[in-house]
Amino acid sequence: MKARQFALAMIPTLFAAAALAGEYDAIKIEAGASLFDKECHRCHSVDADRASYGPLLNGVIGRKAGSFEGYPYSDALANAGFTWTKGAIRAWMEDNDGLVPGTKMRHVGVTDPTVQDFIVTYLASISQ
Repeated sequence: MKARQFALAMIPTLFAAAALAGEYDAIKIEAGASLFDKECHRCHSVDADRASYGPLLNGVIGRKAGSFEGYPYSDALANAGFTWTKGAIRAWMEDNDGLVPGTKMRHVGVTDPTVQDFIVTYLASISQ
């Protein structure tokens, strides 16, 4: 009987934890959008109606690397043979030339893991 009472008493706590998790994700997405604007937006867009120097990043997670139609990728990236995952995007942000030697993208690496996490969370939110 005590186990059942304990379980029933925990239900509100579980709902509160779920609500906090959703709020935390929303905060991470908002922060990620802001950091994306600061770090990535000068070359990349997430809006198909806005032209950009780099390929569109809306829907990037789950996309085969070097496959956004109409973008003139380097041979290195076009033939990289991997799919963009959260981990691959983190590695790319940190050292894209180390991940895919010969890529034409040049940028200062985003090495802060928290900034990477927020940007990846944002990109994941627009990749669903």
